[in-house]
Amino acid sequence: MNTESVVEFLGNVPLLQKLPSSSLKKIAQVVVLKRYGKGDYVVREGQAWDGCYFIFAGEAQVTGPAEEENRSEFLLKQYDYFGHGISGHVHSADIVAMSELTCLVLPRGSCHLLETNSIWQSDKAVDQCSLVERILHLDPLELNIFRGVTLPDAPIFGKVFGGQFMGQALAAASKTVDFLKIVHSLHSYFLLVGDIDIPIIYQVHRIRDGNNFATRRVDAIQKGNIIFMLLASFQKEQQGFDHQESTMPSVPDPDTLLSLEELRDRRITDPQLPRSYRNKVATANFIPWPIEIRFCDPSNSTNQTKSPPRLRYWFRAKGKLSDDQALHRCVVAFASDLIFASISLNPHRRKGLRSAALSLDHSMWFHRPLRADDWLLFVIVSPTAYMTRGFVTGQMFNRKGELVVSLTQEALLREARPPKPSLTSKL
Repeated sequence: MNTESVVEFLGNVPLLQKLPSSSLKKIAQVVVLKRYGKGDYVVREGQAWDGCYFIFAGEAQVTGPAEEENRSEFLLKQYDYFGHGISGHVHSADIVAMSELTCLVLPRGSCHLLETNSIWQSDKAVDQCSLVERILHLDPLELNIFRGVTLPDAPIFGKVFGGQFMGQALAAASKTVDFLKIVHSLHSYFLLVGDIDIPIIYQVHRIRDGNNFATRRVDAIQKGNIIFMLLASFQKEQQGFDHQESTMPSVPDPDTLLSLEELRDRRITDPQLPRSYRNKVATANFIPWPIEIRFCDPSNSTNQTKSPPRLRYWFRAKGKLSDDQALHRCVVAFASDLIFASISLNPHRRKGLRSAALSLDHSMWFHRPLRADDWLLFVIVSPTAYMTRGFVTGQMFNRKGELVVSLTQEALLREARPPKPSLTSKL
């Protein structure tokens, strides 16, 4: 049995799907192949624990302790496992092969590979990872259930940031599929505002598992309510047709452009901007984002200056990310919502305008492999806005000009109403 087939098999074992892909590759190198004939004992009750068994082919029957009056029996099939989490270091039941049986056994001395601090990296603690990787870290609670939190230094806008929902929900979905299958599309709906002070529970529904495709639905839950929903499709890499009609626009190299921090410092001292605006920028509570952004067309416009409904900027994650392609796509999903739907407001901005924007839905198609810690160009256009809904489309290119992601989003756009004056009695 070659390593590639072992890795592919291990990727379908539910217990292992929550692990970093690097851990699965290490496990594939140390598992031992064992075969049993029909009727053979795989392990006996009271036998010393020697590792974790994964059923590669065939079926086995588990029989409960002999002293129990009603001994429970059930079948184990392909991708099932036993021997993980045993207390007392002995097996508590007989396991008998019901057919020709093949198992992959992770030796006891290597079972530490089943426990990692991070769902993304096997050799690094969560607090040593980049900020965006920490934001996208989830705690696996049970099979298909994960917990995420809003970190104090994560982007917030008075509520849970929409990109956090997408990135964390996609991370949860990714940790329930074979790591050889990578997300190629997602569709999400924002249902209720998220509370930044309490954890978010992500429940994954395994809609379909095929040879080349898998489908997952994720519900984000707070206080018993579904507040966000994501549907994602995953595909195993295959050879096929390749063409690209979209052309990356000619824009300045990101290394020649100002960062958001530099742009902020310049705006504070720019005499062409209103003093009231400069004072507002200077006194605003500025928390750097975990995503570095550089606008291609820096201008003196403010959030109260009318401008065309389009924007182009380079972005990348701050810090080095692991090589897990699933993580990179989660980071791009996170970053895609930072400056997107608000472009629909550009033609309607004016002095004194107070507006409110709330994402309704967000869809993404991943066309090619990418790295979120290398520069990506985000080209955004809002073709229309009507009544209270604004619509935006986007394309992301890598530095070679390859189209890597296409996006759409619809958002609720409203002019904020001034608070009504309180009524006072005339008596």
